Amino acid sequence: MTAIKHALQRDIFTPNDERLLSIVNVCKAGKKKKNCFLCATVTTERPVQVKVVKVKKSDKGDFYKRQMAWELRDLTEVDAKDANKENPEFDLHFEKVYRWVASSTAEKNSFISCIWKLNQRYLRKKVEFVNVSPQLLEELPKAEESVPSGESQSVAGGDEDALDDYQELNAREEQDIESMMEVCEYAISNAEAFAEKLSRELQVLDGANIQSIMASEKQVNILMQLLDRALGEVDNIEGKLLSYEEMLQSVKEQMDQISQSNRLIQISNTNNGKLLDEIQFLVNYMDLSKGHIKALQEGDLSSPKGIEACINASEALSQCMNVTLKPGHEKLMAVKLQQHLFSELRDAFARRLTNHLNNVFVHQGHDQSSTLSQHTAELTLPKHSPLHRDLLRYAKLMEWLKNTQREKYEGLSRTYVDYMTRLYEREIKDFFEVAKIKMAGTSKDGKGKFGLHGSSGKLTGSTSSLNKLAVSSSNSRRSQSSSLLDMGNMSASDLDVADRTRFDKIFEQVLSELEPLCLAEQDFISKFFKLQQNPTLGENVDDSDGMVHSRPPSEHRHSISEKDMVRMMMNKIFQSIETELNSLIALGDKIDSFNSLYMLVKMSHHVWTAENVDPASYLSTTLGNVLVTVKRNFDKCISGQIRQMEEVKISKKSKVGILPFVTGFEEFAKLAEAIFRNAERRGDLDKAYIKLMRAVFNNVEKVANESQKTPRDVVMMENFHHIFSTLSSLKISCLEAERKEAKQKYTEHLQSYVINSLGQPLEKLNHFFEGVEARVAQGVHEEEVSYQLAFNKQELRKVIKEYPGKEVKKGLDNLYKKVDKHLCEEENLLQVVWHSMQDEFIRQYKHFEGLINRCYPGSGITMEFTILDMLEYFSSIAQSH
Repeated sequence: MTAIKHALQRDIFTPNDERLLSIVNVCKAGKKKKNCFLCATVTTERPVQVKVVKVKKSDKGDFYKRQMAWELRDLTEVDAKDANKENPEFDLHFEKVYRWVASSTAEKNSFISCIWKLNQRYLRKKVEFVNVSPQLLEELPKAEESVPSGESQSVAGGDEDALDDYQELNAREEQDIESMMEVCEYAISNAEAFAEKLSRELQVLDGANIQSIMASEKQVNILMQLLDRALGEVDNIEGKLLSYEEMLQSVKEQMDQISQSNRLIQISNTNNGKLLDEIQFLVNYMDLSKGHIKALQEGDLSSPKGIEACINASEALSQCMNVTLKPGHEKLMAVKLQQHLFSELRDAFARRLTNHLNNVFVHQGHDQSSTLSQHTAELTLPKHSPLHRDLLRYAKLMEWLKNTQREKYEGLSRTYVDYMTRLYEREIKDFFEVAKIKMAGTSKDGKGKFGLHGSSGKLTGSTSSLNKLAVSSSNSRRSQSSSLLDMGNMSASDLDVADRTRFDKIFEQVLSELEPLCLAEQDFISKFFKLQQNPTLGENVDDSDGMVHSRPPSEHRHSISEKDMVRMMMNKIFQSIETELNSLIALGDKIDSFNSLYMLVKMSHHVWTAENVDPASYLSTTLGNVLVTVKRNFDKCISGQIRQMEEVKISKKSKVGILPFVTGFEEFAKLAEAIFRNAERRGDLDKAYIKLMRAVFNNVEKVANESQKTPRDVVMMENFHHIFSTLSSLKISCLEAERKEAKQKYTEHLQSYVINSLGQPLEKLNHFFEGVEARVAQGVHEEEVSYQLAFNKQELRKVIKEYPGKEVKKGLDNLYKKVDKHLCEEENLLQVVWHSMQDEFIRQYKHFEGLINRCYPGSGITMEFTILDMLEYFSSIAQSH
């Protein structure tokens, strides 16, 4: 350890003018062992600075480096952990606590003892030593405490070994010693002689010093006399200073009195200033002008100027009542009186405002009812913009009422909703009655059985009678509910299109009238009742009647949002819209089930438009609910068409031809494509297309299987050809798979019909060659078939003779007539079928020739007609018919 200490002193501390007093080898507690040294050092220059330095070996391990240093004056506590047992751990408390583990307890104790001695000697603020053995904390001798720190004495009072085992000479001392050793030649070879010489010279110097002191006794006496006179002068000066001090003492007392008086005056001024500030605060913020008081008490709530004055006065009153008082203000009598005045003004103005707005509601309602009769004859709804414009002047007063008198605000909202509910219910009911009459087509310009009369403008007649009238009028033109079977009837088609176009326009007009009406009313409610914002109101809740009511104070906690409040008011005001719309939709569906297509497109568009404006609005919600009903009617319409397909009956005495629901689907698809062009609910139509087409396919096969007059292949071929042509012309993307399937079925049944029909003109020849093919299939060689008794050359010649050219042409002519009887004229497939039969006949002919050449080689047997003859037969037969 001594070698390390010398190395550290030489390499680290001497260049910094520091002396190393104590060293301890430590590592941090609780971490991987990384050794370092804690060093206690003092500077060699004044003022002396005491430090604790952390020294660590470099990463390469070839030299030491200074890592961290702390001033001893920053040390607050040394904790040795245990004063009775040996424990190498100790803590040093600087700005933060550093926990160390020494390599040995002895090193730790030596280091702590050094720290204690340095603390006792150099620091005024004493460090606290905790859990340290008393033997380590020994007091320094008083005589040695006075030794200057810059001298060569040790830190502990002469015991150099206690703190410093080695003291290096400074440069001056080294120079002096070298000079003495140069004078004495044997200083190195004979150290004892050199020491004796130095001792003799020291004695000579001591004697010289004593003689010099004795020779200067006279000067000492003179100096002492001067000192005595100086002491006398000092006593004289002290006496004068005492007299001056007594004089200044009286002045000090007077100045203290003046200072005390000035301080009291300053405190009084400060208090007066604060009192003035308080008075100005109360006057500025709790004083309501006479003009505002007059406006609140007598202001004209019917004129724009009077309303503006009342708005300004109410805002000023709210500012006065909502001012935040300072502690103690509420105890002032003037403040209490002013607050009482404000409360009376608030209550009186709230009552006056509530009564006036109630009268405004009633007055505006009478004006609105008087104009209702002007709109009922036409399919329009009265506009409420004048009423809204007049009431919006009171919007700021309603906001004031909402913030100050919640109960009156809620009462006004209930009154407004009750009044508007009755008004809108009457208007909407009359509006929908006119719409129903126009849909039924029984009244023009409001005249007829369901005419208008009276100032109220109500329509006579009941809804049930209206429905009966609608049904009877529709029965006079066509069946009550349209179907795919009826759509095939072109005579009624033009009338249906006209009626449906009129229905579409009426339904669109109904929705177009309702949409701005609801949006305008919702916008007015939001602005008038100040319900635009989203934060929750902790003071309102709805009950069974859909209105807003006050809750007890204990329940006023986030009960309902303002958006919900608007929606509930709208639900109450327009509670009849959804019912009337459903009734109108039911009437339209009863008049013509295909009206559901128009209604689905129109309703979907209006729902989409309303959701873009506000997805949570009353209009969006209501139209969305009605759209569900329309979609249900649309699905019911499609299901009804499918059911009617399944119930179709075919006449047993006449040929089938193109089935009515096949042509009906074509008309339906053309109508639907025209209606659903660029519609939002195209997906619903695509699903309906697939359902209908599957039903068409299934029922075509069903009818073909049940047909007695017309062959199954003909029914399938003609109808699937028609379906394929329809789908190809309409180009409906969702039915592309069905289009391909229809083409496949048409082709298959065309080939089947051709093959089955061609077996009749050459029936015996067909049977003969079928027998030949059967023998070959059984293993008989083709060249040996002619040796079979039933299939020899003689039998073949007999069969061929039965089919001369004339007989073949006659058979083909009969076949053409039979095919003509099977096929219907509207599909015009006769030539297509005849051409296919020609191809099939030629194929069979070539097949027969091939069998004759292979099975009867060298016989010279040929058919009695050639392919050219067959082409001439087919052509002449087709031209003759």
